[in-house]
Amino acid sequence: MAVPGAAAQCRNDPVTDDRLVLGPLLRYVDETSAAIWVESAQPGAVTVHSGGRSWTARTFAVHEHHYALVEVDRLEPATIQEYTVDIDGVGVWPPADSPYPPSRIATFDPGKELRMLFGSCRTSVPHDAAGNRSHGIDAMRAYALHMASGDADKWPDLVVFLGDQVYADETSERMREFIMARRGLDDPPGEELKDYEEYAHLYNLAWSDQANRWLLSTLPSSMIFDDHDIRDDWNTSLTWRQEVAALEWWRDRIVGGLASYWVYQHLGNLSPTERADDQVWQHIRDAQAAGGEADISDFLDDLVERADEHPDCYRWSFARDLGDKRLIVVDSRAARVLQPDKRSILDDSEMQWFDEKLRGDFSHVFIGTSLPFLLSHGLHYLEAWSEAVASGGWGERAAGWGEKLRKAIDLEHWAAFQEGFSRVAEMVIEVADGKRGRAPATVTFLSGDVHHSYVSEVERSSGSRVLQAVCSPIRNPLPHSVRYVMAFSAYAVAAPLGSMACRSAKVPDPPFRWKNIQGPWFDNNIATLETDGPRLRIRWESGDVSAGDPANPRLTVVADVHIDDRPLSLT
Repeated sequence: MAVPGAAAQCRNDPVTDDRLVLGPLLRYVDETSAAIWVESAQPGAVTVHSGGRSWTARTFAVHEHHYALVEVDRLEPATIQEYTVDIDGVGVWPPADSPYPPSRIATFDPGKELRMLFGSCRTSVPHDAAGNRSHGIDAMRAYALHMASGDADKWPDLVVFLGDQVYADETSERMREFIMARRGLDDPPGEELKDYEEYAHLYNLAWSDQANRWLLSTLPSSMIFDDHDIRDDWNTSLTWRQEVAALEWWRDRIVGGLASYWVYQHLGNLSPTERADDQVWQHIRDAQAAGGEADISDFLDDLVERADEHPDCYRWSFARDLGDKRLIVVDSRAARVLQPDKRSILDDSEMQWFDEKLRGDFSHVFIGTSLPFLLSHGLHYLEAWSEAVASGGWGERAAGWGEKLRKAIDLEHWAAFQEGFSRVAEMVIEVADGKRGRAPATVTFLSGDVHHSYVSEVERSSGSRVLQAVCSPIRNPLPHSVRYVMAFSAYAVAAPLGSMACRSAKVPDPPFRWKNIQGPWFDNNIATLETDGPRLRIRWESGDVSAGDPANPRLTVVADVHIDDRPLSLT
């Protein structure tokens, strides 16, 4: 079913009053509160109206951009209320000519089964025929149009974006136009993003299409970064960090990338208690109490620069309980240990935090990590072998070659950090065996990054089912030739060769075996996870324009996987 007016919004153009630059985004929502984020054109007061009540927040500034997070509180659990937004008393949302249903706040119902959307890797190009040819149909937009024309009772409870929400290193034509008008493309970093101002424009391109903007205004969202939010292969190795640190433009890039990530993504992940404890939010509150608009530019820049050098000074990971389900979203990029003699995808502080959060006594435990924990066996062995060689497993002369290979072909997932992989694997099995409280029905890793989707499962004879579900990309497909090579090498050739190579480098065997249930498939898609008591259903859906209208894709099912409450037997 086509949504009237959708064709007019194929180019990611802003659609509201010029006072509202971007948003509103409905972010953290629980049983009694909600957080609504906006970017405004000028300093001012942002007010949310819902159910005959109003909540107001003053803007804060970062590098001459103005933002507000309105904290909506004292709501009733399991209720649905429409809302509107004004800035300085002038209504800015919804647009007067919006073809979409009213934006709403649906407070969480802890007794309800969970319906959660997830995915990763989404580029920001126009939603016209040319954009569809180059990058495929935006699965997020197809889902938004499906939501807008369907049964509101079946809308998801939230969406989890698992990395590469924006691409700072692979820019679109419209992003390059902005860069050219501002500084040109001849000086480093050329077509890549340089600083906060360019990140702000990139987020605007990513989230200003009318359909996606409506979805983000009415569906609570949680987000975590991956490498392209900063740069391809971010924190692959110590050598990678040393090389980029020597680039004259890198300081502006990493500071702009992490500062904008805090503003556009991380702030909305926080619960009211976590916001109150957050040092940046405290600084905003203190500055606002002194009068006027709080400008946190220097404070935020200093913090994220320190966090890049010393990850234990700020945590990007977060966790939340969704009734009797727990969601833990792990930073697998910024908190890495990269010393050649001690590599881990999580440093000691982050591992301790994860250890504390990873507990039973939930019906399901979900672990969001941008990088898949379980790859195909072929890729797993190859990455584990590369780490061993880079660490001297084949001698000192081969170590340098191993490090170059590691960077050249992106061998930097969990398997390439064996110490962290083994530690997390042991912790997960303890949960699944009921050694950390009552065993849940499933422990499920939710991931993206690899530009193909699949489901794998650890082979067990009892206890919780341990799964890996990957949904990637939302909009950035691999060329067909690359798909065939990748599928063949990962699932056919690399497993026996990789196993032999690992033995030669004395890599320990993984602590368990796993096998592929379904996949891989390479379509642009977005996944819906639904619980039903101890059972799971995960459905991957893609956009289809075979009817001939590129502005109104239909949502079609790519795969539908049902996980029952019987453990997968050893084979």
